[in-house]
Amino acid sequence: MLSAKSLFQEILDNDESFRLFCSIAASGESQGGWENARIAALVPDSERHLAPKIARHGADEDKHGRIFNALLKKRGLEPVDVPPETDYTMLLERHGIGLAHEKLKADRPLTVRDVITYLAHSRVTEQRAAEQMAMLLKYFADHPALGRAVRMISADEDNHLAYSHEELLHYAAAGHAPYIRRTLRECAHAEIRVHRDVSLAVMARMGRILGWSRARSALLAAGIHAVYAAERAAGWRRMVTLRTPERRDALGGPAAAAPEVA
Repeated sequence: MLSAKSLFQEILDNDESFRLFCSIAASGESQGGWENARIAALVPDSERHLAPKIARHGADEDKHGRIFNALLKKRGLEPVDVPPETDYTMLLERHGIGLAHEKLKADRPLTVRDVITYLAHSRVTEQRAAEQMAMLLKYFADHPALGRAVRMISADEDNHLAYSHEELLHYAAAGHAPYIRRTLRECAHAEIRVHRDVSLAVMARMGRILGWSRARSALLAAGIHAVYAAERAAGWRRMVTLRTPERRDALGGPAAAAPEVA
């Protein structure tokens, strides 16, 4: 039966598909760690109160990258180069979403609008990350090799989403609501396109590794296009609403240590 659980189980059971999955995940998380570290370093003086939280966000992403690499090491596997068409983080940047790496590599302080742009980008992408990890948590929370890592990463993604909601609400109350609404909408529409394209590219790679039939590959591709159509029609709205999170100050403390998964 073609289900999310059976699909992921098939990917996890094969060394080469598992290797690609973890390599893509580790690369994206590590890139996010670098971006957050640079943003924390460049936050303007008026917003320095956010720097520890942004740095904590980056530390969490770095930790996730180490976790995925440790999962590879545990199976005696080395990371592979990430195919460009599967690089979610870099494709978002090329679509002008978030802060450009050219800006982050410079030593000039960011502006308040730059910080809001970063938070809007985080609110949208962390929605996706939290949903994906919730799905993995549903199926693999008790998995002997993956369970502990999945539980930790899922909790972190929920914290990141709560943090972005809370901080954007503060900026909205301070008079930035029109810019926040516009930026969130732009981010959401770009993200659903990039997510569709990356999903198609990843599934095509997995299909070649696992020897899927043309019919099965076509069915999976049709499912990805159906999800995109639903998100384009109305699903994107879940990415742009702002609500006071149940957990306040979610990134107010130090990052938790990574579990020993290797």
